[in-house]
This record gives sequence, C-alpha cells and structure tokens, in this order.
Amino acid sequence: MSEAVIRQFGYTDVLGWSYSRYSTFQSCKRQYYYEKYAKYDVAGDLMQIRKLAQLTTVPLEIGNISHKILRTLLKRLQRTSAEIDPGRFFDYAYREAYSIFRSKLFDEIYYGVRDEIDFENEIYEPVRAGLDNFLRSERLQWLFEEALVTKDDWVIEPDGFGEFRIEGLKAYCKVDFIFPIGDELHILDWKTGKEDYRKHSTQLRGYAYWANFHLEKEYAQIQTTIAHLLPDYKENSQRVNEYDIEDFSNVVKGQTQEMYSLCAEPELNIPLPKEEFRMTPHENFCKTCKFRELCDRM
Repeated sequence: MSEAVIRQFGYTDVLGWSYSRYSTFQSCKRQYYYEKYAKYDVAGDLMQIRKLAQLTTVPLEIGNISHKILRTLLKRLQRTSAEIDPGRFFDYAYREAYSIFRSKLFDEIYYGVRDEIDFENEIYEPVRAGLDNFLRSERLQWLFEEALVTKDDWVIEPDGFGEFRIEGLKAYCKVDFIFPIGDELHILDWKTGKEDYRKHSTQLRGYAYWANFHLEKEYAQIQTTIAHLLPDYKENSQRVNEYDIEDFSNVVKGQTQEMYSLCAEPELNIPLPKEEFRMTPHENFCKTCKFRELCDRM
C-alpha cells in the first residue's frame, strides 16, 4: 500500500459531496452560498466575502494546529524510531502553534466581540494537553510496537481533498492517518472537539468507503477510529459492513440531490440566484456566522 495507488481525478465542475459541505447547506443556505458560490454574487464585494471566509475561531484553530503538529510527529516516526524527546517536541509545538496563530484573523476579533485572543491559555494550553495525552496513550506505544514495521506504507494526510466516487457521484473524505497491520487497514481521525456520535459515525463510514474505493480493501479488513485528544485520550472505533455502506451511499445520494436542487446547471455547478438561498430562520445561528455582516441581522 502506498500513496501511488490512490486514484487521481481530473478537474470537473460538478458539485461534490462532503460531510462539511452538506452540514453548511443544511444549517443556512445563504451561508452556503457565500462559502461556495461567492463569485456569482455580481452585486456583492467578492474580496470582502473572501476575507470573511478566512475568519477562524479558537476551537477551529485548536483542531487545525493539533492536526498539523501530529502530522509532523507521524512523519518523524517514519524517519526514525528513536524515542521522542518531550522537551524538544513541545518546544517545536509551541513555535508552530504560535506561528499559525499569528497568521490567522479571528472571528471574535474582527466582529469586536473581544479585543484579543489569549494564545497561551486559549490556544496553546489545550493543544499542548491534547498532544501530551497522545504521547502518553497506549495507541502511540502500540504504533511503536506494531505499526513501525510498515511505516513505508503509512499514508499521512494524503494529498488533495480525498476525492472518490459513490456510484458515479463525486464525493470527498479527507482522512488523517492510514496504516496497515497484517491484512488489516487502520484509519485514525484526530478530534479535539466534543464527541458527536451521529457526525463521527457518518465520517467513519466515509473513510471506510474511501479506503475500499482507493485501496481495494474489504470492509471487514478496515478498522476506523476516531481518536479524541481532549479532555482525555479516548478512542471510538467502528467496523462497517455492507449494510452500513449501503445506508451511507443512500445518504450521500439524497444529500447530493438536495444540493443539486439549488443549482441552475448541476453538471457545471452553477447556482440559482442568491435570493433562492434563503437565510436560516434560526437567528441565533447568525451570531456565530462569519458572514453575518452581509445579511443585515447584526
């Protein structure tokens, strides 16, 4: 198994399903429009919309930074099985976290909710705690003892957006870490937020479908795991069967058709006019929407 076996796709305009895309679609059609179709808003300020699209939040950056540092850690394990020096590792983690933090514009700052973000306590401390939980986990010890023999076959955040096909439909599932042990294929997905069984179960089925599609592994040989880094290290694992996959396929097909319904030309992913993308009736949702200044609901 290697990245070379992952299928490549040429660019097409057609809309592709992902869990995050449909989640935005379901939450607020207007937010979905600004995220996916801003270039069609001829009366809007495209540069401003794109600026707003880049806004981030403290929870998002805790997850983003943790993912990047774990990616580096796994890459290091591929190069050498030498024991990890915690002092050096956390020095690196601090520098990397601060560099990323400094490059971001936070929603809370932009909208004047707060004057500043406390990097040490709000960003680095939870990142450090999550990384420390992983370093102390049985999973890391298991990787040293069982998985390093196949380190050349590890796939760590494969390039691209995780594109694959579900009965001809374009779909995306971006996996974090894939590695073989014997005849089995293990998939780990890092999480720093709260447990969400419904969301995570859907994502795990998507990862299994992706692995079957690209790596031609039978579902019975695929172990998918959500690895929660906070508040303590905890794993939720799932093995899918053909019924799970059939259900997942039906969900993706149904949700894709819903998103197609707001396209004037689905094959070209050209949207209907912005007015057809209705704002959510739940105005509490607007209080945390990065595009809220565009909707006159502030």
